[in-house]
Amino acid sequence: MKVSVVIPALNEEATVAGVVRAVLGDGPDEVLVIDADSTDRTVEQAAAAGATVLNWREILPDIPPRPGKGESLWRGVAAAAGDVVVFIDADLRQPGSGMVGKLAAPFADPAVHLVKADYQRTINGRPTGGGRVTELTAKPLLRALFPALAHINQPLAGEYAIRRATALELPFTDGYGVEAGLLVDVAARHGASSVRQVDLGVRRHRNRPLEELGHMADVVAATLLEKAGAGAGGVGKRPALSGIL
Repeated sequence: MKVSVVIPALNEEATVAGVVRAVLGDGPDEVLVIDADSTDRTVEQAAAAGATVLNWREILPDIPPRPGKGESLWRGVAAAAGDVVVFIDADLRQPGSGMVGKLAAPFADPAVHLVKADYQRTINGRPTGGGRVTELTAKPLLRALFPALAHINQPLAGEYAIRRATALELPFTDGYGVEAGLLVDVAARHGASSVRQVDLGVRRHRNRPLEELGHMADVVAATLLEKAGAGAGGVGKRPALSGIL
């Protein structure tokens, strides 16, 4: 089973090299940093750390990129060669080795299609209290609309893994709704039991200011409501890659 690591990145020069070195320590078959037109030294830092850096315009070059994390992940799946694609956020602080191995291990069971990280979120130096959009938007909506997924502790985790064959058959929601959309779509297609979670300990991400979280919460809520058939529509998404590649 070959494992590809895909790291979406936009202006993450302060942390991307540490993330690349951490995942390389697990010996995956490839580490791809998908750069979304960074204007800082993200590309140089990632390449120097040992990643293969691809500008998102190089992947599916006939399709102009749209803003948002979902776009980088979608193009990363298109570029990946592994049987399993492990997504890792580029803004992790103090990342340790072992993430890739833990996220990939459950795929030894052919019934597993998606593996989400479970972890303790820090904020401003405190051991708990991070993941505000997760706790106040994503999890309440999952409990109400998709109760079979209510046990997923970090539904918006940027550290997760998916079978590439499964990812090729699913749409990718634009922006911050991509993780919630994939979670619901995998469970709808393969059952909630096809989603597993593994403990990755404590995660330290860049904590965004409150004024940025409102937009994130809007996108996550709109994605989950649309998946439940209760939204007004209009959530942007890329189609399944199986119809393109």
